[in-house]
Amino acid sequence: MNLQLYKSTIKSNKQIAITGSKSESNRLLLLQALYPSVNIENLSNSDDSQLMQKALTSTDKIIDIHHAGTAMRFLTAFYSTQKNREVELTGSKRMKERPIAILVDALRQIGADISYKENEGFPPLIIKGKQLTGHEVILKANVSSQYISALLLIAPKLKNGLKLTLEGTITSIPYIKMTLNLLSQIGVESSFKDNVITVKPLSKLDKNIDLVVESDWSSASYYFSIIALSKIGTSVTISSYKNESLQGASVLAEIYKAFGVSTEFNNNSVIISKTSEAKSIKELNLQEAPDIAQTIAVTAFGLGLSCYLTGLHTLKIKETDRLVALKTEIEKLGGNVIITNDSLTLEASNSILENIEIETYNDHRMAMAFAPLALTTDIIIQDYKVVSKSYPTFWEDLKTLGFNFPL
Repeated sequence: MNLQLYKSTIKSNKQIAITGSKSESNRLLLLQALYPSVNIENLSNSDDSQLMQKALTSTDKIIDIHHAGTAMRFLTAFYSTQKNREVELTGSKRMKERPIAILVDALRQIGADISYKENEGFPPLIIKGKQLTGHEVILKANVSSQYISALLLIAPKLKNGLKLTLEGTITSIPYIKMTLNLLSQIGVESSFKDNVITVKPLSKLDKNIDLVVESDWSSASYYFSIIALSKIGTSVTISSYKNESLQGASVLAEIYKAFGVSTEFNNNSVIISKTSEAKSIKELNLQEAPDIAQTIAVTAFGLGLSCYLTGLHTLKIKETDRLVALKTEIEKLGGNVIITNDSLTLEASNSILENIEIETYNDHRMAMAFAPLALTTDIIIQDYKVVSKSYPTFWEDLKTLGFNFPL
């Protein structure tokens, strides 16, 4: 189903409340399953978090997590620790194409019983839960941080805790630190020194613990893009956010200065304002926040600017190959993009074609990253409801800002 967006001008000084972080929510849901005395507030209302919650409370033998990659990785680790429980963990056609051998091999190092039902190295998985007695894992450091976080989340429930040695350059350190911080908030002791992470065991919690999820910074990225594409003096307020965030995508505030956007923290809200003209980004390494690459590339294209983004190797195994998808869709709009296995180069362009249909490839971030271009031209978003994966109220919130589309 397509959504026609007509060229729009947004209303300034509007307020938008954004759902809790999917990244934090899914980590806390797993910890809550391991430690039931954990209570969670401002939980994400995304499809992914709802699927995660449903899976963790299900007694079914077959668990289908559809397109939810985070859930696939976290649940692979979780079910490995569930004694006397056997499950088949499966997902969508695309999920069956997304590699998981690195995590399976790591879990096997500590004794997990996991086998592949169809293709070696890919879901669906047959997982026979048991008490895992191993406590040392060696893993290449440049893999998705979700593999590492999956191991860290179950670590305190391992009999001897976990010593995780990462070989090489670590990808997405903020997401690893987020996981360790959340573990710390429930009383788990850990250390992260050089390339070695250790987590001590914690059998149970002595008291109830209430934790509040910060709103999602990746979802905030679309408002940074909207303000960057608006005239000077335009602003929007989003909530609820912390100045000292656990989320890697919080670097948006610094990155978007180049696009003429200023960020002001006011209690639990963030005021985003267009204060100056934008300029090109010569080089930006997004290794620690790859989920905002699509937003940044499309913002630069909408502004007629060039940009060079690196550290993007994990984008090839997301809901789609996001590098190929970005190149394809931006070039349909009249841009010129060069990609490698881990980089994207966008050349500056003077115009954007009208009424181009943007394919979303079952990827929520493709739909939301391209939507702000309606501030510059008429545009059509295919399969627009895909946004529910992380941000179900996205289109309603854009309506509030003044975006013009029939919905």
